Amino acid sequence: MLPSFLSWIYSRMNTQQKMDPADDLGSSMFELIRDLFPICRSITGNGVRETLRMINSIIPLEMKEVPSGTGVFDWVVPKEWNIKDAFIKDTRGNRIIDFHRSNLHVLNYSIPVKGNFKLDILKEHIFTIPDKPSWIPYRTSYYAEDWGFCMSHKQLQEMKEDTYEVQIDSTLHDGSLTYGEVYIKGKSSQEVLISTHICHPSLCNDNLSGIAVNTFLAESIRSSDPYYSYRFIFIPGTIGAITWLSENEQHLQRIKYGIVTSLLGLDDLFTYKRTRSGNESIDKIAEHILKTTAVDHVVTDFIPYGYDETQFCSPGINLPVCSLSRIPYGQYPEYHTSADDLNLISVKALKDSFELLSKIVMHIEADRKYINLFPKGEPQLGKRGLYDNVGGRNDSKEFQMALLWVLNFSDGSHSLTDISIRSGISVELITEASALLQIHALIKELD
Repeated sequence: MLPSFLSWIYSRMNTQQKMDPADDLGSSMFELIRDLFPICRSITGNGVRETLRMINSIIPLEMKEVPSGTGVFDWVVPKEWNIKDAFIKDTRGNRIIDFHRSNLHVLNYSIPVKGNFKLDILKEHIFTIPDKPSWIPYRTSYYAEDWGFCMSHKQLQEMKEDTYEVQIDSTLHDGSLTYGEVYIKGKSSQEVLISTHICHPSLCNDNLSGIAVNTFLAESIRSSDPYYSYRFIFIPGTIGAITWLSENEQHLQRIKYGIVTSLLGLDDLFTYKRTRSGNESIDKIAEHILKTTAVDHVVTDFIPYGYDETQFCSPGINLPVCSLSRIPYGQYPEYHTSADDLNLISVKALKDSFELLSKIVMHIEADRKYINLFPKGEPQLGKRGLYDNVGGRNDSKEFQMALLWVLNFSDGSHSLTDISIRSGISVELITEASALLQIHALIKELD
């Protein structure tokens, strides 16, 4: 028998392949994205809290509040931003731009403004994408007080010389930065950290896809009995990671594996970005799975730019954290535009992303080392009923070899994942063989 966690998640993955599309896990993830899509999120504010409350309806999420002005390493938690309304009206009272039609229309973190502006002045505060004239850009001004609007270039060209009424009904005040955390206690106190950013407004691939996949992955692991402990964090990009690290620095030594997930909703190749050292256990596991799973992928070395892996891998922290996405940030045309909508992502891509991450988790669970209790020569398997006596299995010969591989390499320096990679035998079979050998007191787990 497989250990309970591996057995559970492996059977769930197989079951998912047989389910009707209406019941598919991918559809559940897509529905969560659809529900989250209208919310105006930023690095702080009520949009983040509303998002976390919706996640909390699926998994038990603990919301943490860190007050504005708190020093977090070289940064300071900023003032909290919230917005009620924003518009540009022409002289006839028509809303040329309406925040309630798209929350991308406002420069994220805009200071409040109210007044009348001639077009030439107003243009200084308008952002468009001239080569994509029907798309609205997503722009921010987190750390420099400013105001502005984002619109399609076509809209801008249609605006006539006039005086326009402008209002951004927003607030910047001392509040807090909010993030969410789910801790799943395993048999070991060593942790797997899985992080995704939650600060973007109505953008599906970046990064409602990461939020949805991580939510359902956490729900899957929580419903099982894992060996390692798992910590899922839902954080604002950059400042959220820095804040979380600053608040949890005393516990970081527990983290043995880490994954930053994002951009998981496109039917495109997977992109794996290695850890800072490039040779951590998570690198070995993920690259092996990508090579042996029939998915298109690219592996890149670490660079100190990207998403929150750059914070987790900063030299004074240096956690074994990688990142996994489909096509990377900035490398698809719809990136940070209104075209990153529900029509861009797919149920299949979300499901495939979930399944790949599940396989990585399965290998992490098997990444434990054992000691052969009868290391001098091959133990006598026949008298224990283990030699050529695994009847009823279609894979009896391969399972026999799995037993021998586990016995030979249970020397305290090779994990079950190492043995799977070296032997070419699936981690499920290697793990099952190890469980049987433990029952017969032939190996024991290394403390």
